[in-house]
Amino acid sequence: MRTIKPDRLRNVAIVAHVDHGKTTLVDQMLRQSGLFRDNQPIAERALDYNDLERERGITILAKATAIPYDSYRINIVDTPGHADFGGEVERILRMVDGVLLVVDAFEGVMPQTRVVLDKALSAHLVPIVVINKMDRPNARPAAVIDEVLELFIDLGASEEQLDFPVIYASALEGKASTDPNDLGHDMRPLFNAIIAHIPSPRVDAEGPFQWQATIIDYDAYLGRIGIGRVHRGEIRQGQAVVRLRNAESAVEGRVQKLFVYQGLRRMEVESASAGDIVAIAGFADITVGDTLASPDRPEALPVIEIDLPTLEMTFHVNDSPFAGREGQHVTSRKLRDRLHLAMESDVSLQVEDTDDADAFLVKSRGELHLSILIETLRREGYELAVSKPRVIIREEAGERLEPIEELVADVPEDAAGSVIAEVGLRKGELVAMHPVGQSGMVRLVFQVPTRGLIGFRSLFLTMTRGYGIMHHRFQAYAPWRGPIQARRQGVLVASETGIATAYALGNLEDRGVMFITPGTPVYEGMIVGEHSRENDLVVNVTKEKHQTNIRSSTKEETVKLKAPRLMSLEEAITYIEDDELCEVTPQSVRLRKKILHKSEREKVKRRQA
Repeated sequence: MRTIKPDRLRNVAIVAHVDHGKTTLVDQMLRQSGLFRDNQPIAERALDYNDLERERGITILAKATAIPYDSYRINIVDTPGHADFGGEVERILRMVDGVLLVVDAFEGVMPQTRVVLDKALSAHLVPIVVINKMDRPNARPAAVIDEVLELFIDLGASEEQLDFPVIYASALEGKASTDPNDLGHDMRPLFNAIIAHIPSPRVDAEGPFQWQATIIDYDAYLGRIGIGRVHRGEIRQGQAVVRLRNAESAVEGRVQKLFVYQGLRRMEVESASAGDIVAIAGFADITVGDTLASPDRPEALPVIEIDLPTLEMTFHVNDSPFAGREGQHVTSRKLRDRLHLAMESDVSLQVEDTDDADAFLVKSRGELHLSILIETLRREGYELAVSKPRVIIREEAGERLEPIEELVADVPEDAAGSVIAEVGLRKGELVAMHPVGQSGMVRLVFQVPTRGLIGFRSLFLTMTRGYGIMHHRFQAYAPWRGPIQARRQGVLVASETGIATAYALGNLEDRGVMFITPGTPVYEGMIVGEHSRENDLVVNVTKEKHQTNIRSSTKEETVKLKAPRLMSLEEAITYIEDDELCEVTPQSVRLRKKILHKSEREKVKRRQA
């Protein structure tokens, strides 16, 4: 592949709130770029090549791609929209000269829209606004543009930034236009807007080489790979460079492999020039913010700060009576090695050893971040037990500080009161409330402690009958807001190891809601349901009906049971309390007490009292 001149390059990031159509938009740009044969199959959301990304419909990690258009190369970085992965966005903006701000034609400006736009404007990037999902029957593009303009003004955009071009698009249909009433036939208007409005990279093409790692990838054969933009000069495969990190002394090394992007492929090249986004292999411990520079002028670029984690969770080796039945990897060494491997590609994840050789402290950016890590491990054959997520508290000037989040919830009008009351119980404060168009929905904006949002989503969906939409993002650390009432009900705990029977479950229905079905294997100390009262209750779910000579077992009446409450992984890890664990295996998610035997739990309780 020939080296391209900086004036023929366009580096652009696609930013938006979650589920506003960024990845689908990139799909269509790839399809219409001429990179693929007409009969060549391209998967939907092609950049979301991780199974979990495809299933959940979200982008978890930033992805880079490049599209040829006329005589230009457009480097595009697709960024995560979910707040848990917002740290990725800020770093990526260091690589580009402009952003496509994608906004849903109905939902309009949402919490993460404000976050990503604020970061883009602060970086003095040139924006293009894309009003997406114009094919929606309830699209309101004119009102949404007014919201976007108001947001630009609120965020202190410059006069040049306020003069942003607007493209109306339907990523699903592969159409874009400058006219909201006629979407045209293809994406050419979007390509043309990028070429016309996004500036070419402002770089020094003739100076000595300088490059900075913005994204970290991992390859089983090459190890850690740094992805970033060449800020100065030219780089060649095999070239000697120095790695600079903060104020540390320079470490000499050599570029083993050099890659650029074309479509969905990472292509190995001999050289690349200033302005291009490239991937470099050859430095085993390279991390975000590291600068590679020519030994002639070893100058470090400004350090890139990585968002600090706000939640922590303890990962234990699975020690339940069912340990080893379903997974391949069950030892502490295997678990520790895999968690440290996860840190290689996820710079926002922190793993620490604890006093217990079988337990590890994992710190992350949020519930979703943690649940995706756990789901990845179970799919790879690991068995583990995890504790309840805990917020990371800071001490400053003798004062306890906790993370506070901005919660934005769109709820039906008749459910607004109950949502406000529930968030109030979780120490949240209502800061804004206004209707959303003519939809009968109300938008509520709260400031609420992060710990108040743990386990809130499922309750929120119940209160809004499934119609509510909620999003939250980290705002700042603030003074501790006092205790928050934990789960209000106790749990039903199995007293025996065995198989749950319909007879036993039927007799326990008036005691609460069951989490299991007949035929489920259980063990002593396993949580099998939620008690209708505040205390925990030990129950026997393996009890069978005694047979008599009056009625034979073949004439037993069918037991009709209420539908059990089957929890997803996310619901399970946010449901448990401090004295409980969530056991995760490739096939099962079980809730259990940390101490399985009833007599031992009572001894601990008496000591604590």
